[in-house]
Amino acid sequence: MCGNNMSAPLPAIVPAARKATAAVIFLHGLGDTGHGWAEAFAGIRIPHVKYICPHAPTMPVSLNMRMSMPSWFDIYGLSPDADEDEAGIKRASENLKTLIDQEVKNGIPSHRIILGGFSQGGALSLYTALTTQQKLAGVVALSCWLPLRKSFPQAAANSANKDMHVLQCHGDADPLVPLMFGTQTAEKMKSLINPANMAFKTYRGLPHSACPEEMVDVKRFIEKHLPAISDE
Repeated sequence: MCGNNMSAPLPAIVPAARKATAAVIFLHGLGDTGHGWAEAFAGIRIPHVKYICPHAPTMPVSLNMRMSMPSWFDIYGLSPDADEDEAGIKRASENLKTLIDQEVKNGIPSHRIILGGFSQGGALSLYTALTTQQKLAGVVALSCWLPLRKSFPQAAANSANKDMHVLQCHGDADPLVPLMFGTQTAEKMKSLINPANMAFKTYRGLPHSACPEEMVDVKRFIEKHLPAISDE
């Protein structure tokens, strides 16, 4: 994604229509790239917001018989008690923090950045927001779960984001990441951040994907928490 990992190409970017004063960094799911999500955000873009959709590096994934595919970290299984790739999750999280720092150097303060992601990417964005000392505007977490959940609340002890806003969305017909994972994650999140700032929305009949109604909710969340600033 960045740093010394040269195996992933540069992110797909939807530039702001005018001066960028805020950014959304959104991470795709397993086996995908950032291109489709960049197109989705181009359809709901807000003029002062820059959208950055990185591509995961390619690696063998245990869940898929060690076939190589874009993946932020290895996944061993999708059951609640499956082992997790702790080193890989932490490494990917550090790479994401580096990407946030790059935007700060570009002139967008971290509190004007929303992290987000779908499935594995949403999992990584939640984990990173809870463990970073970079103060963020919030997280958009779609069809996902909180990785390394047993490491919390201790892992969030130094977090700058106890009061961040989170929009978590999940389809009630998801066969890959069951709605129960989403519900349990939302409950856990309420114990780690101000519960008044946690919104959990479900979508009837939605499988492991996004839908137009959900993208409207995502746009509203971004508009609310990354408003235009008066000197633009």
